[in-house]
Amino acid sequence: MRVGTDLDWPAMLAAALSGSGMRAVFQPIVDLARGVVVGYEALTRFDGPVRNPEVWFDAARKHGCGAELQAIALRAALRERSSLPRNCFLTVNVGPEVLTHPAIRRIWAEEGDLRGLVVELTEHYAVDDYTALEPDLNRLRAAGALIAVDDAGSGYAGLTALLALRPAMIKLDRALVHDVDRDEAKRALVEMVGTFAGRIDAWLLAEGIERAGELEVLAALEVPLAQGYHLSRPADPWALITDEAERVLAVGAQDRGGRGLRPLLEHPPVVTDAVAARAAFADPAVDLVVLCDEYRRPIATIDDRSTSTPIVLPDIKVNVDTSPGDAAERAITRADWTRPLLCTDDAGRYLGVVRMPRLIHALRTG
Repeated sequence: MRVGTDLDWPAMLAAALSGSGMRAVFQPIVDLARGVVVGYEALTRFDGPVRNPEVWFDAARKHGCGAELQAIALRAALRERSSLPRNCFLTVNVGPEVLTHPAIRRIWAEEGDLRGLVVELTEHYAVDDYTALEPDLNRLRAAGALIAVDDAGSGYAGLTALLALRPAMIKLDRALVHDVDRDEAKRALVEMVGTFAGRIDAWLLAEGIERAGELEVLAALEVPLAQGYHLSRPADPWALITDEAERVLAVGAQDRGGRGLRPLLEHPPVVTDAVAARAAFADPAVDLVVLCDEYRRPIATIDDRSTSTPIVLPDIKVNVDTSPGDAAERAITRADWTRPLLCTDDAGRYLGVVRMPRLIHALRTG
């Protein structure tokens, strides 16, 4: 990350290292099955002309005080540990490149008992040899801490870290969470990482949730833990889950009790005319839009980019509480059985679509 050259970084870093203009805030981590806060992630915030923490830590590394600044941030986070709400854990971020530094080791020694603490190894810089970290990681585990790895699913380096570290918590890369309700491939990858996490007895945590649709899908996929602005913004010190997120999770839990088609729903863009559909297709990530009337009753799915006026073909509509088997039986009666199913609530209002490959997969694995 580029560091501004017109700033007096030595003076700014010296002030930060003295504890000036730097503080910790805490973002809730939510148990999606129960809809309750079970932990908090400590995040660093800076005052002054530069607010982005990554810029600060990158500047510190380039000026030779990266470990010292991370140590100051770690102390600020742990200072609030004694007031942590009951039955909640605290997650703190440490770069693997500074894990063995004396300043970091000293903090762990001062804390002593690390039960209820999750040490998240951030992946901002490449790590060539994870075996060198094993003695420090083993000491942390022996003191009661759990190890977490972030950016899972972000590439070869992330997979290498998972295999080498065998963490107790795996955080999904934000890129996987973004628009997961609109991307079947992302949903499949989330399921794959979830299966891997289960095999190594690790918790899966989705971060960066910013929309209700993302939250609904991740809960339906049975991702156990999550955080993001839609759930709650970072605060000082202990924020609660938002009312909207609480409602989404409560409705989802109720629906998952009866299963039906809700776990299979996707949420492509909704339009009210073919012209708006054409505009929606300007986004290359959009391969499907749903045409609804003014009362949000679905009319058709549109997936034709080839003409100036998209072709609108009426699609079959099914109640969201329909079993996957019954939905499949209705789907195969169509001339083109591969088209998505439009799902509605009891009042006929649009809720989402179910693509046939996902429905078939649910029948095969369910």
